[in-house]
Amino acid sequence: MQTLADTSCTDCFIHSRAAYYPNSEEHGTDVGACGFGSFGATVNGGDVSAASSLYRNGVGCGACYQVRCTNSAYCSENGVTAVITDQGSSDNTDFILSKHAFSRMAQTTDAAASLLALGVVDIEYRRVACSYPSKNITFKIDESSNNPYYLAFVIWYQQGKRDITAVQLCETKNLVCKLLDRSHGAVWTSASPPSGPLSIRMLFSDEEEGEETWVVPVNNIPEDWKGGETYDSGVQVNQ
Repeated sequence: MQTLADTSCTDCFIHSRAAYYPNSEEHGTDVGACGFGSFGATVNGGDVSAASSLYRNGVGCGACYQVRCTNSAYCSENGVTAVITDQGSSDNTDFILSKHAFSRMAQTTDAAASLLALGVVDIEYRRVACSYPSKNITFKIDESSNNPYYLAFVIWYQQGKRDITAVQLCETKNLVCKLLDRSHGAVWTSASPPSGPLSIRMLFSDEEEGEETWVVPVNNIPEDWKGGETYDSGVQVNQ
């Protein structure tokens, strides 16, 4: 059973349970609820996870957690850092890890086989900062988008420990902005996007610290944006 964390302790571990995708390959799923597609299976070296309550209606997508199992016979001290890319629960778990991530909680290859044989293990976890040193925050335009009538995108390489709680789509010519809807997971949409180059601004929030910061990308989305394309924001957020 999950143990509630002391709300004054942001780095304390919380006790819970974890399983793994039983039918997955080493990496995660490319049809996760966050809407990341194949990126959601391979990001962070495939150390990804589905979450139950930590999914938080999509706000939790892209968040990173240190997850370590508690059986000292099999488990390493540091465990694994996993990125939330899907929603799901099984047998009172907070995490359904990829096989790759589940195995990395173990001390050795033999210990990993023993963990996989158990299927569900007791764990402890805590939120940690995501780190992608060679990557900027990137916007992936969803294949369903149709310029200029409909725009949908997800945000890749979300760094730091804060959540992206709001997104604005801004015209770069006259700086008129509008708040976008979170369609599902990490997917943001606009039924009538403005014309011209666009700026996607993100609100990074830390509920525990009560801090909010709007991040304005260095690079704009070009006027001729296309579904399936990725656009580098030019910024990193490491808070």
